[in-house]
Amino acid sequence: MAGVEFSLRKECSVFSGRVGFSFRQAYIFSYNLFQFCGHTWILSNTIARFFTFGQDALADTFYSVGFVMSLCQLLSILELFHIADGIEKARLLPRLIQVMEKNVLLIMIIMLEEIQSKPVVCLLLFLWNILDLVRYPHELLCLMDTPSIAMLWTRYTLWIPLYILSVATEVVTIYRALPYVEPTVSSSCLNSTVSTHIHLPFVLMAYLPVLALGASVTVWQLLKERQHHLEKWCKKMKRK
Repeated sequence: MAGVEFSLRKECSVFSGRVGFSFRQAYIFSYNLFQFCGHTWILSNTIARFFTFGQDALADTFYSVGFVMSLCQLLSILELFHIADGIEKARLLPRLIQVMEKNVLLIMIIMLEEIQSKPVVCLLLFLWNILDLVRYPHELLCLMDTPSIAMLWTRYTLWIPLYILSVATEVVTIYRALPYVEPTVSSSCLNSTVSTHIHLPFVLMAYLPVLALGASVTVWQLLKERQHHLEKWCKKMKRK
């Protein structure tokens, strides 16, 4: 009886592990597929509007794709929990920097309606979509155990200069937003007569070196990740 009970417990634990593994795999696959479809829609909409209306489409591109872009970027915060929980195998620090810098820039663009029609904002959204459309298909192929050397090279080689270009565009976007930012904001504590003034343009200017430092750390981490994955692929091909 003891042997039968032990066998049943072992089978139940194996079954539970398989169910949990399948659920985690289905969840992360659904997440990556949703992000891929969302960014594909944004890019397709942007290109279609440009070919239909020409340069006039740049003025209201954000109004047409801003909601979907905001939803995708908001959900990207979940990727930090994916990495921390072990569902996704990636470095946490570069992903944290990428997620935070995008969301901070997006919040600034949403709050400043005057810059939403600027061409640099359209270019920024375009680059963000290209970056995500390079990354998410690779993640989907890896989940299906059908990785491609072309997608691997694109994900870990072409992605790096595209990321640097997107960061440069983010810097230009912040610079173009400075004239539209309110000079000061008063903040006072309750039951206190002391009030402080936050100079918002100065805060944005101070954010630029932080952005540059974060991008430098991200690129350094991505280069190490690229070397690791390419060496792993080469070893796998030599074994075959």
